[in-house]
Amino acid sequence: MCVGFIPLEPTVNAAASLHTFDVNQDNFETEVLQASLETPVLVDFWAEWCGPCKSLGPMLEKLAAEYNGAFRLGKVDVDKNQELAGMFGIRSIPTVIMVKDGQILDGFAGALPEGQLRQFLSRHVQPLEGDVEAEPEEAPLESPEQTIDRLQQEIAAHPDRAELRLDLAAALAQAGHAAAAETELNALPANLATDTRAVRLRSQLDLARSLEGTPPLDVLQQRLHANPQDWEAHDLLGVRLLLGNDPASGLEHWLLILEKARDWNDNQAKKRLLAAFNTLDDAELVGRYRRRMASLLF
Repeated sequence: MCVGFIPLEPTVNAAASLHTFDVNQDNFETEVLQASLETPVLVDFWAEWCGPCKSLGPMLEKLAAEYNGAFRLGKVDVDKNQELAGMFGIRSIPTVIMVKDGQILDGFAGALPEGQLRQFLSRHVQPLEGDVEAEPEEAPLESPEQTIDRLQQEIAAHPDRAELRLDLAAALAQAGHAAAAETELNALPANLATDTRAVRLRSQLDLARSLEGTPPLDVLQQRLHANPQDWEAHDLLGVRLLLGNDPASGLEHWLLILEKARDWNDNQAKKRLLAAFNTLDDAELVGRYRRRMASLLF
């Protein structure tokens, strides 16, 4: 793309270039830290050889265009900027951090699906109005089974894109197909088997196994209503909420056990909390509950 040439009706790629830039040791202070005092900067640590980076990068650029300047996207090639990556303790890629007001505000590791990327961004920034047409807000959501079907078709069309199998494993787990999800995880190449998302997914599957043959959510709630000290119901309800859409409430159940019956079932509440922290990608939530757990233990 020619520098300085902007089409009258920019495409998404052209618009993304307006809000995306390369970061290196020389410009990090001014273009990221100082610039974040005015506009949040999302920093993507990536590399050419990284498969998941190839799926995450275009989605981040697309969102940078859609948000139309609400944040800027800085790209750090870790092979060319090893010292900069080392300063931030980058252990796996892709890793993404949100810098705002000169401080690291939030972040995540691994190639998140677009829906989770939007959730992450919505905690910190809102799109600005502009000429780039955003996707319809009311776009229909895929069901878990539709997601699985779509990913299987994409894998058939692009068998060399191993990162799609990690996406498929996550979709299978969300749909409750734990055995199939584990099969996909076990088939991942070595570079993806140790990816942060894969490690997190294995922790989620371990928790999901503990629910096999256990009562559903409403029965567990009825048990607690009848007996607020039914620690097993608290424990199982915590797992169901964590793996559902209310992880904070799930963590609350284990904190209650830790406070009222710490030694129950060989300190199971503590074990559950530590396992739960490995499944969550919300750094702020994990940090808050780690501190609360520590205050009860020490």
